[in-house]
Amino acid sequence: MTGLTAVVLAGGPPDEVAALQPGAPNKAFVEIAGKALVQRTIEGLRSSPEIGRIVAVAPVSAHDSPALAGADEKRPDGIRITESLRSGLRDLPPDELVIVAASDLPILSEAAVTDFVAHAAMLDPDLGYGCLEKRTHLAAYPDVPHTWAPLRDGTYCGGGLICIKPRALPKLERFIERLGAARKSPLALARLFGWKMLATFALRQLSIEAAEARASELLGAKVSAIVSGYAETAVNVDRVGDVALAEALLRTSG
Repeated sequence: MTGLTAVVLAGGPPDEVAALQPGAPNKAFVEIAGKALVQRTIEGLRSSPEIGRIVAVAPVSAHDSPALAGADEKRPDGIRITESLRSGLRDLPPDELVIVAASDLPILSEAAVTDFVAHAAMLDPDLGYGCLEKRTHLAAYPDVPHTWAPLRDGTYCGGGLICIKPRALPKLERFIERLGAARKSPLALARLFGWKMLATFALRQLSIEAAEARASELLGAKVSAIVSGYAETAVNVDRVGDVALAEALLRTSG
């Protein structure tokens, strides 16, 4: 089997989205237009020739779910996202990039995955954080809301794909957990890079390059932003209202 390994993080407790479907262990298993979110994410990854093996990290009780049938391996999730990530990366080649996907990407496409892998391979970071420029998003999905971070280079939001080298995980675990918690808050993201950068961020003068350099300095590992040209990398389902939006997008694209 050729191609990179992809880890899909489908763990976590039930939330208000999961409550829409009785028996769903978490939102990853809620059906959107007849298919579970995690199934749609796995199918998007599988459609790319750049992805070889897919590892799904999910509650053990859901390992027999048809939603995970497209994964090559299922592994147990953890209480925290870093525990789930550690489970997904266990025993993978330490120096090879691994694509890590959120499980709630309902319209993830082959083109978006292939583009992300190409940029990740070119940058070759220890940690690559997927993001999207506002103009790209508005041109494709103007009705889908996001939390935006204004930078000198443009205005961005976080996406649902990252990449990581397993050997870097011990050094990056704490940062990854904080980054995941802060993903929707521009102010919290700025704090992660140090308060000295906050004024620059507030004046919209913080550049991606400066943010990458500061993060790499703090972590002792190479951190890169991976700017996607495909808006679907940042279309996810965080709230109950997002379900109807995702279903509408699937009807339009289908």
